[in-house]
Amino acid sequence: MVRDLKGVALAGGGPLGAIYEIGTLVALEESLKGFDFTGCDIYVGVSSGAFVTSGLANGVAPREMHRNFIESEEADDPFEPGVLVRPALREFGRRLAALPALAGSAAHAYLDRSFAHGLIESLQRLGGALPAGLFDNGRIGEYLAEHFSVPGRTNDFRKLKCKLFVIATNLDTGTSVAFGAPGHDDVPISLAVQASSALPGLYPPVEIAGRSYVDGALVKTLHASVALREGAKLLICVNPLVPFDAEAAGRRGHRKRLSLAERGFPTVMAQTFRAIIHSRMRVGMERYERLHPGADVVLFEPARDDAELFFTNMFSYSDRRRLCEHAYQKTRAELRRRADELKPLLARHGVTIDREVLADETRVLSRSRRTVRLHRRPVRKLGHATAQLGQALDELEQALEGAATG
Repeated sequence: MVRDLKGVALAGGGPLGAIYEIGTLVALEESLKGFDFTGCDIYVGVSSGAFVTSGLANGVAPREMHRNFIESEEADDPFEPGVLVRPALREFGRRLAALPALAGSAAHAYLDRSFAHGLIESLQRLGGALPAGLFDNGRIGEYLAEHFSVPGRTNDFRKLKCKLFVIATNLDTGTSVAFGAPGHDDVPISLAVQASSALPGLYPPVEIAGRSYVDGALVKTLHASVALREGAKLLICVNPLVPFDAEAAGRRGHRKRLSLAERGFPTVMAQTFRAIIHSRMRVGMERYERLHPGADVVLFEPARDDAELFFTNMFSYSDRRRLCEHAYQKTRAELRRRADELKPLLARHGVTIDREVLADETRVLSRSRRTVRLHRRPVRKLGHATAQLGQALDELEQALEGAATG
C-alpha cells in the first residue's frame, strides 16, 4: 500500500504572520493525531511562512519555535524582531556613492538641447540614487544559518530528509522560483528564506547567482500547488493575512465602528495588500480542487473581524505573546467548530482529531504568571477563570517548592 504524502504550506504575512502561524501550528500539533508537523514529506513556505517551514523541515517543533521567537527571553538563541528594522546602511551607501554620477548625467541630459530633455525627464535619472529598500533583513539569513548549523540540522536543501521549497520572485522577470527544486537546491536555505521575505520597498532585493530576488508573495499567496505537484495528498495550509472587516468587528463588540481611513496611510495600505492577496489566494484554492481532485487541502486562517491580529504591535513582547496565544485559542475553537466536517477528510489519511485535547479549556501556550496575566484580554472565552487558575497553580507550585526547601 502506497503511503499518502503529507505536507504543510504556509503563506507570508511579515513578523505578525509568523507569530500567528506558530500559535496555530502548536494548536494543530496538539490536536491532530497522526500528523507529524516535523515529519512531513513536503514543505512549502512563502516569505515569513518560509521562515517557519524551514524550521519544521529541520525538525524544529512548533512548541520550540514558540519558545525561541515568542518567549524569547527564555531561549538560548532568541530572535529579536527589532533587527528587522535595522537601516539598510550598505544599500544607502551604495546609492549615495552613485549620486554624483547620476547627478552629472541628469545635468548633461538637461543641458544637451539636442535631445530636448525637459527638467522632469532629466531629474528622473536621479531615481537610481533612491535605495531599493529601507531596512536590512540580512539578520534573517544570518540567524537561520547559525540556527541550522547545529548537529541534527542542515542549511542544505539536498541534505534534508524531506522536500522543502522556499518561494521567491525573480525581480527582473516577475516569475516565481522554488528554491529547493532541482536546479535551485544548491542555494543555502537561510539565503533562500532571506530572499523570499524581501518585501519590495522595505527590504532590498537579495542577490543569488547574479539575479535579484524579492518576496515570494508577489506572484502567488500560498504556492500550495508546488506541494500538490510533488504528490501531497493531505496538505495543511495556514494563511495569516485576511482583509479586516471593521463593520463586523464593530458589531461583534467594539463600542464604535472602526474607521481604517482615519488611521492613516499604513493602515490603508495594509488593508489594500491583504484584500489583494486574499482574493488571489481564494482563486488559487478553487483551482487546486479542480486540478488535484485526489488531494485534500485544509486551510486555516483568521476570521475577518479579528481586530486582535490586525492591530497588534509585533515589537511589543506582550503583544507578541497575546497574538500567539490568540492564534492558538482561535485555532482550537475552529477545530471544535469544524470537527465533524474535517473528521472524514482527515480519516482518509490516517489522521484523527483529539477531541479530549480540544475540550480542555484550561490549555494555554504558557503558564508563567506574567504570560497568563497578558492573556486575559484576548482569550475572552476563557475569561478571568483561566487566568486566575493559572496564577493560582503557579503560586501553589512556588509555595510547595518553598516548603520543600525550608
